[in-house]
Amino acid sequence: MAKTLVFGHKNPDTDTIASAIAASYLLNQLGGDTEAVAQGTPNAETQFALDFFSVTAPRITTSADTETVVLVDHNEATQSIDNLSEVIVEGIYDHHKFSFTNSTPLYINAKPWGSVATILYYEFKQANIDIPSKVAGLMASAIISDTLLLKSPTTTAYDKPALEDLAAIAGLDDYEKYGLSLLKAGTDLSSRTDKELIDGDAKSFEIGGHKFRIGQVNTVDIADVLTRQSGIEAAMVAEDYEDFLFVITDILNSNSKALYLGDATTSIEAAFGAKISDNVIDLPGVVSRKKQIVPPLEKQF
Repeated sequence: MAKTLVFGHKNPDTDTIASAIAASYLLNQLGGDTEAVAQGTPNAETQFALDFFSVTAPRITTSADTETVVLVDHNEATQSIDNLSEVIVEGIYDHHKFSFTNSTPLYINAKPWGSVATILYYEFKQANIDIPSKVAGLMASAIISDTLLLKSPTTTAYDKPALEDLAAIAGLDDYEKYGLSLLKAGTDLSSRTDKELIDGDAKSFEIGGHKFRIGQVNTVDIADVLTRQSGIEAAMVAEDYEDFLFVITDILNSNSKALYLGDATTSIEAAFGAKISDNVIDLPGVVSRKKQIVPPLEKQF
C-alpha cells in the first residue's frame, strides 16, 4: 500500500513545507507510513531555511498517488490537491478558518496560533517524541515566517516558547538574527517576474459570492515594488479573477499597501476604511492576510 501523503497548500510557504516535514516525521514515529510532499517549488525564503539546515525539499505533486492523505496549513479544497475528493483525509493540522467537511472520521488539530509548526511542537511534546535538530530548525523558521519574528498580530502566547525551544534544539544561538536573514531572503524580488510576484503566495477565496484572489509579497521597500505597478496589474488581469487584491507588506515597519482590480471598489474601501487611488489602497499596520485582510472583507461582502 502506498504511503500516506502529508502536504500543505498550493504556492507553499515556509510553514507549509516545514509543517509537512515535521508532521510526517511525527506520524512515522507514531507508527505511520507517510511521506511529506509539496504542491509547488519552495520560495526563496523557504529555500534559505532548507539550505541552512541541509534539508532536501519534498517532491512536488499536484495530485495524490495514494489512498490516504494528511493536510497541513490548509483545509479548503481550493487550496489543496486536484483529486482531494478521491482520497481519504486522515488528519488535518491547521490554524486557519475551518471549512472542511468529510464523510469519514479523522484526526483534527486546529488552533488559532501563529503557525502550524507551533501546533506540531506541542504535538511532539504531548507524544514525548524528540524533535531532530534539522526538523526543529525548519519548525523555528516556520514560526518566524508566519509571525514575522513574533511581531504579527497572529502571534500568540504559545508561539514564543515554542520558537525559543525549537531554536535551542536547532542550535540557533540568536534566532532573531537568523530570523531577520530568513525574512530578508524572501524579499529579494528582482529576479521574479510579475506573474511570479502575484502568484507566489496567492490564495483563492469565496467571499460573499465573489471569487477573490488575494496575493501577498514581503519586502523592505514598498515603493520599489510599486515601480512595477503596470506590469503587476497586467499579470493580475491575465489571471482573470473577479476580484484580485495584491498586498505588498513592509516586514520591517509592519505596514502594507495593496493593488486592487475588480468591480467592488466601494466595498473594498469600506472594508479597510481607506480610499483607493490609482488602484492602490494604504493599509497601515496590516501584515496578516488571515487576521487583518480576509475578516474585514468577509464582514463587508
